[in-house]
Amino acid sequence: MSSAADKQKVCFLSGNEAVARGAFEAGAQVASAYPGTPSTEILQEFARYEGVYAEWAPNEKVAVEVAIGASMAGTRAMAVMKHVGVNVAADPIFTASYTGVGGGLVIVTADDPELHSSQNEQDSRHYSLAAKIPMLEPSDSAEAKKYTRLAFELSEKFDTPFFLRSTTRISHVKSVVCLEEPSGPARPKEFRRDPAKWVMLPVNAKRRHALVEERTNALREFAETFAENRIEWGDRSLGIITAGVSYQYVKEAFPDASVLKLGMAYPLPERLIREFASGVSRVVVVEELDPYIETHVRALGIATEGKDRIPILGELDPRAVRQAITGEAPPLRAAELLPPRPPNMCPGCPHRGFFAALKKLDAVVTGDIGCYTLAALPPLQSMDLCVCMGASIGAAHGFEKALGGEGCGKAVAVIGESTFLHSGVTGLMNIVYNRGRGTVALLDNGTTAMTGAQENPSTGRTLLKEATRKLDLKALCEALGVEHVYVVNPHDIKETEAILRREIARPEPSVIISRAPCVLLAEHRKSRKDRPVYEVAPDLCVGCKVCARFGCPAIGFVEDKARINALMCDGCNQCPPLCKARAIVEKANV
Repeated sequence: MSSAADKQKVCFLSGNEAVARGAFEAGAQVASAYPGTPSTEILQEFARYEGVYAEWAPNEKVAVEVAIGASMAGTRAMAVMKHVGVNVAADPIFTASYTGVGGGLVIVTADDPELHSSQNEQDSRHYSLAAKIPMLEPSDSAEAKKYTRLAFELSEKFDTPFFLRSTTRISHVKSVVCLEEPSGPARPKEFRRDPAKWVMLPVNAKRRHALVEERTNALREFAETFAENRIEWGDRSLGIITAGVSYQYVKEAFPDASVLKLGMAYPLPERLIREFASGVSRVVVVEELDPYIETHVRALGIATEGKDRIPILGELDPRAVRQAITGEAPPLRAAELLPPRPPNMCPGCPHRGFFAALKKLDAVVTGDIGCYTLAALPPLQSMDLCVCMGASIGAAHGFEKALGGEGCGKAVAVIGESTFLHSGVTGLMNIVYNRGRGTVALLDNGTTAMTGAQENPSTGRTLLKEATRKLDLKALCEALGVEHVYVVNPHDIKETEAILRREIARPEPSVIISRAPCVLLAEHRKSRKDRPVYEVAPDLCVGCKVCARFGCPAIGFVEDKARINALMCDGCNQCPPLCKARAIVEKANV
């Protein structure tokens, strides 16, 4: 956000921008994250403010540990991640509940109902309960800013980390936000050594656990009078308990109903819930994903409707909420009338060339999280497994060990460079240590592409675009004990196929680094004029559609003849070798 925008009193901000603004206004000075949709923009926006420090960490566990250290030093600190990142960071998060904080410590988790860009629909509210860390849940951008500030203040008041939970709809939809001047601490507090608080040896942890329980009881009392947990009385024939973005859907679908809006997801205000339930004829809990609130309400002995009516899958909307509660059949949404538009790799994407070569070998491919996961879809269909960040390498090793190296017992693990540095390094170490035979394909496109081209340790630049030491991926793999490491140009499909074929047959671990820049990088776009554009010679094209099976969006067909969209063509030279009729040629006078 520009300094000019800071001077305005009112802005139109996304939830992610509002969280960044809230952290700045709260006086947070250190923030660390690993990029992941829908949370990515929070760190990018926070980094724009003067007087703060922001960084991309190799993974979410490291991000939380950085924030814990900054908090221990007395500074307000924030760690940001998407919901599955909480799994990676769970180890330090659970123990940070015991240590408490120095400066306020806020952990932002952005859940992804509907799986817009995720491998599951995990509900992070369960982590709050399990770790006994309180959680605030905003319902729009204004609350996202407000709750971020509150989280820092309450973190210090109760000596605990605080979760702030967003969802895709909150993170990316914009609404009106009133800006305020920063009011938090201007500089770090003085660090004071206190091993009984910070060093979690069993003897200290036992004492801290007792304090966690005392704190939880105090938070339960606080929740009863917390202003963001509020009753909005209306028509008492219907009472709806809700939180987060579901509150917006409820207000649109049932503007006259009585509503209990919960701004704190944990701990829940039991007396307030009882008061609300006793004042209405019918209680319905409306929440996305799991019956988290519903389970707590039922545990209080309150009869309520919930997931027996409200969908447990995907995002809600006003139409779905109204239909679930009234039984009315709503009209189709405009989006449901549109033809499907499956995701696809960009024209010129280096991953397409690599997977085109890999597909020819009919190998078992264990995949990972990145743009290249799209290779699992038609027409490439070159991926057999994808679980979580870094899992490709461990899964390939397990596959090989299970089959004893016989038949199809050697799998190829495919992983991007950012994902490899996130959590794939230890998997490769494990292959070498445990005498595996696996081949790892390390796709290096010079950026963390899937989440918007963020920096990582192998790009040579920080989040703040400062030059830093560039990690040497080849040297790292060799240092882990891999003796056979090769770099290929994935646009040269023939050479890539030859090296893949050789290394898959090798009875030892090997790494193939597929290195070519992401087509969306600014430096690649600037060099566009130096690359050719291709076209199809109609008189040579035989309409065999081999090039169509390649899956490049720039290639289409008109009257059974291939056509290349000159505006989309990136000049990667992947498709000409595919055409046996030699109909794909350089376009003249471009």
